[in-house]
Amino acid sequence: MTLDGPNVPYLLHHRDRIPKERYFDPGFHALENERLWPRVWQMACRLEEIPEPNDFVEYRILDQSILLVRTDDLDVRAFQNTCRHRGVRLAEGRGNCGGSFTCPFHGWCYAADGRNTFVTQSRTFDPHNLQPGDIDLVPVRCETWGGCAWINLDDEAPPLRACLEPAATILDAWKLESMRAEWWRAFRLPCNWKLAQEAFQEQYHVITTHPRLVIPGRYPPRSGTFDPKTFLQAELHYLRVMSEGMAGMVHDHDVRIAENLQDIELSNDPNEAIPTWHRRLNDEVVRWHRDRGADIPDLNRLAATGMNEPMAYCFPHFFVLPMYSSASSYRFRPLGPEETLMEIWSLTRYPRDEKRERPEPPDVWECDDPRTPPIPTEDFSNLPRQQRGLHARGFEFMRLSEKAEGHISNLHRTIDGYLAGLPHAKLLPALREVNVNPLERPAVDIAFEPAGPRAG
Repeated sequence: MTLDGPNVPYLLHHRDRIPKERYFDPGFHALENERLWPRVWQMACRLEEIPEPNDFVEYRILDQSILLVRTDDLDVRAFQNTCRHRGVRLAEGRGNCGGSFTCPFHGWCYAADGRNTFVTQSRTFDPHNLQPGDIDLVPVRCETWGGCAWINLDDEAPPLRACLEPAATILDAWKLESMRAEWWRAFRLPCNWKLAQEAFQEQYHVITTHPRLVIPGRYPPRSGTFDPKTFLQAELHYLRVMSEGMAGMVHDHDVRIAENLQDIELSNDPNEAIPTWHRRLNDEVVRWHRDRGADIPDLNRLAATGMNEPMAYCFPHFFVLPMYSSASSYRFRPLGPEETLMEIWSLTRYPRDEKRERPEPPDVWECDDPRTPPIPTEDFSNLPRQQRGLHARGFEFMRLSEKAEGHISNLHRTIDGYLAGLPHAKLLPALREVNVNPLERPAVDIAFEPAGPRAG
């Protein structure tokens, strides 16, 4: 199978140029619906959404609806949300099925394990329409990891873990499975799903879009004297801005812990002062949370082993941004060629024995809703303007910085492998290139690419 030719429209003939049509062309969107989304692992729900046996939640991706159900042993199973009689969706939203689903149209019944248990007026059907097994709900592959349930509509896809590496190993080190949702928000963004993601996959935009994050004194001066007190106050200011601006990515618990350390004595040598501060803050955050019974990794050990990545990305639509005890998590889903549903979870750690309420599905806010935290508000402000700008007749393609925006190129070229229908064995190496921290990621060679100018 080759990527060249009409099999995949709007290919990247240069990896630092993204044809604009990939963000709004209806045919390209339809091809993603046909060849990308049915073949990838998708984060379908957080496990705390379905904490009890027979709890269920509906996950939607474009025209597909999947039911995820907790079993008696607290495993999770998934099924296509369609009655085998005449195609009616069995359930919507979330709830507890009480052990069975009943079709609201004609009353066919299904156990929580998908077995058909009752057909009304069964004698009126020809036997070939009621063959045992043939009228059970269609199962969907489902695996759990990282405190979430994941689904894949492709029976031939590799196991979940293989498709999430190396992000899975990094997030395991962060003990992602121990985090719980403090809040959950959803936003309707008037832009393509890839455009929405890309706003969060590079740091090139930070100085212009987020000037509040550019804080004097956080980094050693290129010339002049390093002042440890100025550095310390700049660090505290940064933590407050991140906590308030993201409404929880840096938890206010951790901000208070840092503020209690502001009298720490630091060296005038930045090479000693900066790592001393980070080690001390890490230790105090870990100690405070462990003392209250929370499961938290040794943050200094994460740093020593290079696992303290500030962002992990799991292709094609899931992000985790961990900082100290907590994290922000994003999920993106296309609603159409130029519309996206983005969800944000604020995740943190609670004492192991503390009971938490099941998180309620959020209302969907518009991208300019005044209740949105300040930093996402700044990101959202660019997206409608960018989506409209792509339609300009004189604009042909995005011009990427191969060093600062390379992840965007890697993402698109991996998508092309799926659109070309390449076998999973050829796609796995590409996944390992994109399931990483995307910030400042250079454009890299993708294993299945042909040689020549397309890759150069």
